[in-house]
Amino acid sequence: MLIKEYRVTLPLTVEEYQVAQLFSVAEVSKNQTGGGEGIEVLKNEPFENYPLLGGRYSSGQYTYKIYHLTSKVPAFIRVIAPKGSLEVHEEAWNAYPYCRTVITNPNYMKEKFRIVIETLHKNDNGLSDNVHELPPDRLKIREVVPIDIANDPINASDYKEDEDPTKFKSQKTGRGPLVGPDWKDKVDPVMTCYKLVTVEFKWFGFQNRVESFIQKAERRLFTIFHRQVFCWMDRWHGLTMADIRALEDQTKEELEKLRNEGEVRGMRADTD
Repeated sequence: MLIKEYRVTLPLTVEEYQVAQLFSVAEVSKNQTGGGEGIEVLKNEPFENYPLLGGRYSSGQYTYKIYHLTSKVPAFIRVIAPKGSLEVHEEAWNAYPYCRTVITNPNYMKEKFRIVIETLHKNDNGLSDNVHELPPDRLKIREVVPIDIANDPINASDYKEDEDPTKFKSQKTGRGPLVGPDWKDKVDPVMTCYKLVTVEFKWFGFQNRVESFIQKAERRLFTIFHRQVFCWMDRWHGLTMADIRALEDQTKEELEKLRNEGEVRGMRADTD
């Protein structure tokens, strides 16, 4: 088991991020879907009486998605996995500002594979400790990994100039560009996504390698996604939650069409 807490700081408020994140998820989903691969949305509905983080949160929006992968996993996994097994199921309980996401592979790995992503969003600059209230045994093995969307290196293949926070300036809000190593201490507003990622892959001979690969992939995904969240600000700023729900319904239909036509799209596996 590997436990890492990624801390992504942004020049937004927690209230703004709720809209920004949902808008960006819808856009990224379309960019990752095509040619038989991508994201299939099965459920997107309200939930109640599902206690999260010690019962502090219990209602919000529930989603159930299937990710059809194949080209988005490394070659050494494709070799050991039988045809048709490279899909993962994602259940998410979004009780904003808290969200719990559980990713499994029920058709093949079953109880041997599980990723849990628990996120708490706070109006701070990423220095709060143990926001997920971990017990001592889990806190001992948790590794804190700050993510700097402006300064952390990314792959050349992932770079887009119009998604570079060091060059973007919002026309609607005047925020940006994010310059220098200490931009987090200078921006106002400021908030942080505290993303606790627990990975379990119980397969003898592959456990450490796969768990490390997944954590590396999560960091890459969080970095790229939040660069987009910031640089897409003028596209989502001012939208309401009603706008977002309408966008999600439209996106679900588009994803179904995209997945069954065209070419494979989106981010491939970083390494084989």
